Amino acid sequence: MSATTNKRVLVARFDRATLQGFVQTPASFGAEAVELLTLDGSLIQVPYSETKAVCFVRDFESGETWHQHPAFATRPKTPGLWVRLRFRDGDSLEGMLANNLMQIEPSGFSIIPPDPTFHNQRIFVPRAALSDVQVLGVVGTPLRRSVDKKPAKKEDQLEMFEGSGESSG
Repeated sequence: MSATTNKRVLVARFDRATLQGFVQTPASFGAEAVELLTLDGSLIQVPYSETKAVCFVRDFESGETWHQHPAFATRPKTPGLWVRLRFRDGDSLEGMLANNLMQIEPSGFSIIPPDPTFHNQRIFVPRAALSDVQVLGVVGTPLRRSVDKKPAKKEDQLEMFEGSGESSG
């Protein structure tokens, strides 16, 4: 049984007002919709077909800021897959995906956004909201297997100080 936690989110929707509320992770993310506990205490299902992005935020006061920084200003330093998500309405957003493909969820992508204010901690984008996903780069190095280096043979090495055994008088 996995642990659940309530997280603050803003649910950005296509052609509709953004919703504020809480999701219980990971239980709130179903196959077809995200379950949102609104600020007035209502529990609603927001279909992925209407959802553009679910932004995990620090607070609600700052509002919806994820679209103000859609791309990284420089090459990201966080290890993972650097991706560009293109929404079906033409907007795009860059982010970092986990380099472990087993962590990719079947209903969408969970990315670390290029937000220099750190207001948006993570963004979940449903597959239904996207028209294209591009890998821009791989940041970090994969685990490498160590190659056993054999020490050089004695006869393959040069003597550096041959004949220097003479004593000075």
